[in-house]
Amino acid sequence: MKQAAATEGPQLSVVDSTLMKRVFYAFATLALLSVAISLGGEWFGRSIAMAGYTDDTTVHKVVIGNNIIAVPANVIRFAQARRDGIASRLDLYLRYPEMDGYSEVARNDFNHTGASKDIVFLSFEPQMMSRDMSGRFAPIYSALIAQPGTPGPGGTLLYAFSEKSGYLNEVVAVANRPGKDPFVARCLSGPSADESLAPCERDILVGDNLSLTYRFPREFLGDWQALDAAISGEATRVLKAGR
Repeated sequence: MKQAAATEGPQLSVVDSTLMKRVFYAFATLALLSVAISLGGEWFGRSIAMAGYTDDTTVHKVVIGNNIIAVPANVIRFAQARRDGIASRLDLYLRYPEMDGYSEVARNDFNHTGASKDIVFLSFEPQMMSRDMSGRFAPIYSALIAQPGTPGPGGTLLYAFSEKSGYLNEVVAVANRPGKDPFVARCLSGPSADESLAPCERDILVGDNLSLTYRFPREFLGDWQALDAAISGEATRVLKAGR
């Protein structure tokens, strides 16, 4: 009977040490995954918030032809272009009139969440034409526009292109500049203009055989003199001596 009583009592068993190790490693792995997910979530969340922008102000030197363009990363529009080296084209964006790049302070302007449009887009590339847009007005655009023009902002005259010109849904804005070729910019018209962040564009010649095209909101036409001066000044500032 004693033997029977001993058999009916609580049973104790020894847990296999291998099983314990597996349980420990499983919990350790879960802990590491949790940390990784947390850190990854923070990084991914920041990436989404930045939406392709960067607030990095490291200066990169980009070479186009015989020109060196030295600009901080936060004004370079595309992530793959934020590096030193040779390129065939460089696209930038700047807040106007501050002429600065992306930052926490400028986030709403770059995300276009405010009521106003404040960003200008710049593209440097090798010069393909002998004349810039101002120089092309007399020999080219003047033969393609419908007279007379209508008064526009900032003392400009707005001309519609003729139907056979090939410039559909566009107008050209022209303003006289004493002693110089006129200021000339092409702008989208109609619904396409309302849908665009920067429906107007103008190109100027800069550096050593470089063309700089800048696109801007139509609202800036009224300030065309200051805008053109700011863009030319920025080009002079970022362009360095050739190789």
